Amino acid sequence: MDNPVPPPAAGPGPRRRDRHGRGMRGPIAPPQVPLAASRAEAFADLVQDSVERLERHWPQLADIDFLVLEVPRLDGPGQVWNDEAVPLGGTIASREGRPARVIVYRRPVEIRTKGRDERAALVHEIVVEQVAELLGLTPETVDPRYGED
Repeated sequence: MDNPVPPPAAGPGPRRRDRHGRGMRGPIAPPQVPLAASRAEAFADLVQDSVERLERHWPQLADIDFLVLEVPRLDGPGQVWNDEAVPLGGTIASREGRPARVIVYRRPVEIRTKGRDERAALVHEIVVEQVAELLGLTPETVDPRYGED
């Protein structure tokens, strides 16, 4: 028996919904709304805000790279996690033409905070502590309001 109805032609774009009419219909929020930003993007914005706040008083921070990583990694095969000492941030000194780096670990910080304001305060403390370590100063010298919150 011949099939009188030809199969539907595949459209030029990706299929957005499954054959039952379910699935993603479109974005939940427009891209310019803060709701559309992922948690990682929102966290990176917190780090950037903290860096910009410090750069007003410390212009040499422009020579330092600030990175956000998900979790700290173990560098050696014999290292194990210590429940009391999961780092929230770290530094890498400059060497061989590479700039110094300040690293903030997103997941450990998120786990220790409940809301955006608390997270922003903790991120700023971490950035201040790491910058102070790189510059060889005390955190109170880097940011006079350190520890007040």
